[in-house]
Amino acid sequence: MEESSGRKIGVAVDFSECSKKALNWAIDNVVRDGDNLILITVAHDMHYEEGEMQLWETVGSPLIPLSEFSEAAVMKKYAVKPDAETLDIANTAARTKSITVVMKIYWGDPREKICEAVEHIPLSSLVIGNRGLGGLKRMIMGSVSNHVVNNVACPVTVVKAHH
Repeated sequence: MEESSGRKIGVAVDFSECSKKALNWAIDNVVRDGDNLILITVAHDMHYEEGEMQLWETVGSPLIPLSEFSEAAVMKKYAVKPDAETLDIANTAARTKSITVVMKIYWGDPREKICEAVEHIPLSSLVIGNRGLGGLKRMIMGSVSNHVVNNVACPVTVVKAHH
């Protein structure tokens, strides 16, 4: 990420339909040449096979280049499995636009970790899907997108999943 002149556009991805929609929306409407597109994913379980993982649990993974996060063997180390469609969207964007695409993985509560990512990377703006949770489920779980919108300094775009 030496070319720090470019904006850092984050997209929260959990490889659901809703997050793919958010990723596509960011690429079509927000990202422009020279930007850094950062896919932020939050994994729930931490595996301690690797010593370095304990360090990453608090600060998140290093920024993983597209060529690496496209490889299943590399991602296995992080216990994260990006789906083929998300990888295709990211690879197509990298090919067709002059942008740098990287992924950063956090472990823990998505509401907290996405807010941390915004602050620490730091992001110029964030695009997140609303996941289309129904009212009752949202009350119980607390909407991740609501929490992020209310707690980060950068502009946030919430892309709605239409049912």
